[in-house]
Amino acid sequence: VQLVESGGDLVQPGRSLRLSCAASGFTFSNYQMLWYRQAPGKGRELVAVISSTGDYKNYADSVKGRFTISRNNVKNMVALQMNSLKPEDTAVYYCNVRLDFVDYWGQGTQVTVSS
Repeated sequence: VQLVESGGDLVQPGRSLRLSCAASGFTFSNYQMLWYRQAPGKGRELVAVISSTGDYKNYADSVKGRFTISRNNVKNMVALQMNSLKPEDTAVYYCNVRLDFVDYWGQGTQVTVSS
């Protein structure tokens, strides 16, 4: 199993960013995918989840209305569109999948929101 995140950057408050996660090593279309984030000095926080078909999506209250999760089951990719970014969105963002009760993580991508 391999998850590779990309798209993190330094952006100003109010701007947008799109994160991507390329997945391989498992049947991507069979599993829900999740995005987590971890801010400095804090625990890992669930940001968004999408079902295997993409029909179900859910978000942390802190990002509802600003972030959108999506997936492409042909390209084996999951994305996180982040709009109206705030300084408190600064964190390392991780892609996650749970297979047979085992969690797999990517290396993370750094998002920094600062003026």
